[in-house]
Amino acid sequence: MRYWEIDAVRGFAVLMMITYHFLFDLFYRSYKSFYWLAILTASSFIVVSGISLSISYSRGAKLKKFLKRGIKLLLLGVFITMMSYAFLDSGFILFGILHFFGVSSILVYPFLRYSRSQAIPLLGVVAALVGFWFLGTTVDVGYLFWLGLLPARFYTFDYFPIFPWFGLMLIGIFIGSRLYPEGKRGFRLRETDNAPSRALQFFGRNSLAVYFIHQPVILLLLYLFGSGEILSLINI
Repeated sequence: MRYWEIDAVRGFAVLMMITYHFLFDLFYRSYKSFYWLAILTASSFIVVSGISLSISYSRGAKLKKFLKRGIKLLLLGVFITMMSYAFLDSGFILFGILHFFGVSSILVYPFLRYSRSQAIPLLGVVAALVGFWFLGTTVDVGYLFWLGLLPARFYTFDYFPIFPWFGLMLIGIFIGSRLYPEGKRGFRLRETDNAPSRALQFFGRNSLAVYFIHQPVILLLLYLFGSGEILSLINI
């Protein structure tokens, strides 16, 4: 059973993602002006994912399901890495949002048993603070980048390391355990069937497909209209 409000919130995050990537592609040289939108969008996706994982666990999902989900998302992330390496002149994606979801979907499993504990959001805050502490810190090894420890001259277009973002995942599973105890909605909410809600739910239910489709569509439109600063970095 799906909850329409979760799909709708995820769908709204999808619309924010599309908006950000359109602005990013159109005004690449000044994309940092829209960085707040990227942070808000990613935060929404991660918290909603934590809520969904909490519901799934409460309904009896075992480690095997989380492993399958994590491996699937991680492989899709590797595919994105390969495509970005093939088509971008610089800054290909090394540990983007799909890589993060793949790894965190597995790492979160031991915490789900204790998701109702007040210690979980506290750990989330600690993980976030560790991530902020890592900012600007460089290390001599390159294999810790997925945690948030970067080697010198590291650059990627899309980067979501475990720290600080896993902190939001923990906060999400705590919220999920409180709002949806035992996988059931713990509050009253009237069902809605209006057009905007249906549209948001559609995007929310198909967020992964939209993720893969929307960027090529945006780039094609920008190419046809002869605009988009990002086009100068693409090997076409």
